[in-house]
Amino acid sequence: MKKKIFLAVMLLAAMSLMSGCMMMSGNRLESMFGTKDTSTATQTVNLPAGSGDTVTISKIEYERLAKFADLADLYDMAEYYFYKEPDREKMIEYAAKGLMAGLDDPYSFYYNSEEFQEMWEDDEGNYVGIGVMISSNMETLVCTISRVFDGSPAEEAGVQRGDILYRVGEDLYVNADNVNEAVKIMRGEPGTTVDVTFLRNDEEITFTILRREININQIEYKMLDGEVGYIAMYAFAGEAEKEFEAALNSLLSQGVKSLIVDLRDNGGGWVEQARYIGDLFMDEGDLCYLLYRDGNEVQEYRTADGKNDIPLTIIINENSASSSEILTAALRESAGATVVGTKSFGKGIIQQVFSVGDEGAGCQITIAEYLTPKGNKVHEVGLEPDVIVELPAGDNGSYDFADLEKDVQLKKALEIAREKLK
Repeated sequence: MKKKIFLAVMLLAAMSLMSGCMMMSGNRLESMFGTKDTSTATQTVNLPAGSGDTVTISKIEYERLAKFADLADLYDMAEYYFYKEPDREKMIEYAAKGLMAGLDDPYSFYYNSEEFQEMWEDDEGNYVGIGVMISSNMETLVCTISRVFDGSPAEEAGVQRGDILYRVGEDLYVNADNVNEAVKIMRGEPGTTVDVTFLRNDEEITFTILRREININQIEYKMLDGEVGYIAMYAFAGEAEKEFEAALNSLLSQGVKSLIVDLRDNGGGWVEQARYIGDLFMDEGDLCYLLYRDGNEVQEYRTADGKNDIPLTIIINENSASSSEILTAALRESAGATVVGTKSFGKGIIQQVFSVGDEGAGCQITIAEYLTPKGNKVHEVGLEPDVIVELPAGDNGSYDFADLEKDVQLKKALEIAREKLK
């Protein structure tokens, strides 16, 4: 048993799980296992023969480490019995991934150093790839193209919004569980190509797409007529909140008197960006409440006085999630916004991103559920629009930005925005 405990200590030290997390305090064992041990009972663990060393730890720490004895035993068996030299770093990485998978939460997971770097590149909006945004449904596991970037290789190849990502290369059939692997394959060296297969109207379509540098803008905007402005926001990432404010200021300089905010297919991102945008239209109050597992409701995201009184109309759909739902609910309940479209996704939980260890790895963990300013639940419920507008049969949204002829949801939002001027 003591040998197992020693192996557990060594393995866990190598894993360094949570030991380097941002905004976390305490020593390595406290950060890994939670509560601080105050017991005076101790347990002495002998290190391997010949080392002449012992380690004395508290009884509670010993009992915690004992829970990892089977894991250490598996590591030891692979070390001695596996028919090839084991990849120890990969074993530890998958142990970390498995530990997070044991939370049974699709939004809590471990990033190795490469994945963590790619996550930040996604947030910054600059990478080498084909130029699509993917919406993954954790219930159906279907991955749908929610945006094709203007001027991107994907657009040039013929990929359309609404296409279902079906296969990458010859062998990887894509679903929500392995979409990160698919994204990794679609990225690569600029000037190289990748075969990507989509489903469109139940037919397979394969494109050979050139990889190149992609620069993502998170905001598009324009005046729809002399008094109604339109801002589409695709993600709460990068510096989207500042892009949004710049777009609003530009529209105000053009005389906008009623504003449409389009959050369709916006899967969310940084909550602080939602607070920043909410602050433009709300007086002092709460963007949302965070409900932690101890039952405490925390007012963590506050807005300040000094709102813009412009009437708001918001468009959402089944892919509007997380920060999109937070902002929509807050602006409806606290700024009188009218919501148009279809019921939102219903992701009413918040994740926090942490660094892990010293080698550039990371993780994200669901830390709380959120409630709207009036205390309404969103998770697994979604937001019902004030005015429901379904897309016509066969409409996958593959039309130009601000297309008032084909986009029936935007057309209805414009009618409502004009009504607000009366």
